[in-house]
Amino acid sequence: MHLFCTLALVFPLAPATLAAQQKPPTPAEQDALAAKYLTLDDTTAEGHAAQTAILARLHDVPTLTPAQVTAWKTKLQKLHKKGRKLETTGDNWFVAGDDKKQLAPRGRYIVGGETKKPKGLAIAMHGGGTGSGDASTAASAYDAALKKLGLLMIAPEVLEKTECGWTDAGSEEFVLELVDGALRTWKLDPDQTVFVGHSMGGYGSWTLGAHHADRVAAVAPSAGAPTGIRASATGPITQLVEGVIPSLRNVFVSIYQSLDDPNVPPDSNQAAVKFLTAAGTKWGAFEHEYWEVDGRGHAEPPGGFGVHVAKITARRRQPVPERIVWQPVLSWKRQFYWLAWDSPVKHAIVVADLDRSANAVTITCDRRTAGLRVLLDERVLDVQREVVVTVNGVETFRGKVAPSLTTLLQTSGHPDEDLVFVAAVPAAEPEAR
Repeated sequence: MHLFCTLALVFPLAPATLAAQQKPPTPAEQDALAAKYLTLDDTTAEGHAAQTAILARLHDVPTLTPAQVTAWKTKLQKLHKKGRKLETTGDNWFVAGDDKKQLAPRGRYIVGGETKKPKGLAIAMHGGGTGSGDASTAASAYDAALKKLGLLMIAPEVLEKTECGWTDAGSEEFVLELVDGALRTWKLDPDQTVFVGHSMGGYGSWTLGAHHADRVAAVAPSAGAPTGIRASATGPITQLVEGVIPSLRNVFVSIYQSLDDPNVPPDSNQAAVKFLTAAGTKWGAFEHEYWEVDGRGHAEPPGGFGVHVAKITARRRQPVPERIVWQPVLSWKRQFYWLAWDSPVKHAIVVADLDRSANAVTITCDRRTAGLRVLLDERVLDVQREVVVTVNGVETFRGKVAPSLTTLLQTSGHPDEDLVFVAAVPAAEPEAR
């Protein structure tokens, strides 16, 4: 995804309905189309439509051989390396200002921690609220601790200073741009990315960590919590905002809270821990740790932020977990681990299981699954054997799978090689149950 890219150069393509009437694109055309695809911003309707047109044009490219799959993966990674990189130190702007056009710079981020040979990446989110919030507060709080732990620090600043700044005004997309930029700039293991933050930054690490759980190994929210929902203004928290707890099944969460915090009372994090525990009982996993103290107010944890972050540094992401639980909330988040959904149904609960002995996938969902697909390669199932997909007790696919350029391209919208897959099969229920 490319939050700040220019979309004026959209490649002229025939409509999808005409794709089958055209000759398959030549190798040179395939290269050009793939290169253009990676420049488009799939978080916008215009960018996604242009990508869809490119995929339609590539639809008739013959099934890829193993050698072609390898060659395309190499080619796509080379294209990614040509993409936007980050500054390697200091206080920076993602998009420079233009005095002549009276445009202010946009997308502030501070680079610190271990910048030479980092073991992993930490996105450090600042606190704040309406009219307040500054990347330098998170940078100064986390920099030394992350350097000692061997982690690169990227401390972004929200694009708009609101009460929920990390999920407003494109800040969420900006954070993902920075993760991708870091992967291009440094030699990083994508399985060792963590989100951390204090106060509103704790809310950010909770929420963005859940929305993009397939991109992170762990989160460490400090004195910040996901949004709680109450039946009445003074009543207890009865649930949390959608899209947080279910999607965290495969992410380790280390929560810090002081009982006397005047800014973030403990009931929100206490409720979140309760819901994590219940989710673990229902779906398995949801590994977490709750660190509760008293007498610290809204200050940093005892011993500093390094003590808290040290609790998650040994964690590694599982890019191909055997069970996925996903509750989509973003229209532009179309891939989640080894699932893809053309138009994710907001607030649906998808539970997908791998049965490698049977070479099968079993999915349950409380909403219609039109457009849902299972992404495959040898890490997921044996692609040389027949694959079976069942959704809500109905078989939606049975057969051999074919590696395709379109699937490779669709799952290469970022430089994270571990989330690239070679084939896709439908997981959509028949119209009539």
